[in-house]
Amino acid sequence: MHVPDGFFNAATSVSAGVVAAAGVAVCLRGARRELDDRTAPMAGLVAAFIFAVQMLNFPVAAGTSGHLLGGALAAILVGPYTGVLCMAVVLLVQCVLFADGGLTALGINITIMGIVTVLVGWGVFRLVARVTRGRVVVAAFLAALVSVPSAALVFALLFWVGGTAPVEVGAVAAAMGGVHVLIGIGEALITAMTVGAVLAVRPDLVYGARGLAKPLVLRGADGETTTVGGQEPAAAPGALRPFLLGGIGLTLVLAGIASFFASSSPDGLEAVAENKGFLSQASDHLFGSWALADYGEVGGIPVGVAGIVGVGLVLLVAGGVAYAARSRTKVKV
Repeated sequence: MHVPDGFFNAATSVSAGVVAAAGVAVCLRGARRELDDRTAPMAGLVAAFIFAVQMLNFPVAAGTSGHLLGGALAAILVGPYTGVLCMAVVLLVQCVLFADGGLTALGINITIMGIVTVLVGWGVFRLVARVTRGRVVVAAFLAALVSVPSAALVFALLFWVGGTAPVEVGAVAAAMGGVHVLIGIGEALITAMTVGAVLAVRPDLVYGARGLAKPLVLRGADGETTTVGGQEPAAAPGALRPFLLGGIGLTLVLAGIASFFASSSPDGLEAVAENKGFLSQASDHLFGSWALADYGEVGGIPVGVAGIVGVGLVLLVAGGVAYAARSRTKVKV
């Protein structure tokens, strides 16, 4: 759903940029409550993983593909404030290094793909987790499922406000919502499997699982009470580095090898834009001639190599941002 240059007028692009900048500033402060020396590296890994999986377009309909957005996944794994920061780093690197998403549309992309997906995903996750008594994987599935069409409908609303082509907003909203419901199913499956896998090996690193386990109070015949459960997931001392290294290895495999098998069909936004007649409004990216543009296609670089470069850069930038924003609490890792 990366919006290119040319889809929105200057006023809308600037306004969205202000919203995005304000959102990132708020999240830089809020992330202090979510990050410490132990969890800051996790933010870098989550951002790099989202970057890698976004390269893996999957078919959703005839001639149309989709890819992970990742906002709900990021919020569940590292918290909503940190999740927005992860998404902002991913989108910034994709825009500047790979010409994926327009420079003038960066604020729009961060607002739609970062802030909206995180807020909607986190809200749905918390609601469903409470209703289902802490079923984290189920809540993650539904959160991701809802977040994707929500972002698509926000795009349609913004296009109605400041799009550069005279199209019927209802038709765009219906088309965007319809195809992104299908993409949302893929997103939900990826999110649920990822959250479930992390829960299985390091439940203490799943931010969304904290505080969900409610203690069970048992009263004996003598009137004495016993509390069962309700504890936070216990950390596994000394096991963080192997987990991080394993996660980085998997991420590199996805970006360096699996990316060769991604669908080449246009994604949901591109397909809708072509069908509704406003794809021609897209303008050339300022960095469109760079060697890594379009993930190496412009410079003849194998997509896997471009993906590995991107993973490394996102890991460093997101990890650095998280480390700088973290609480200064010292935690043994």
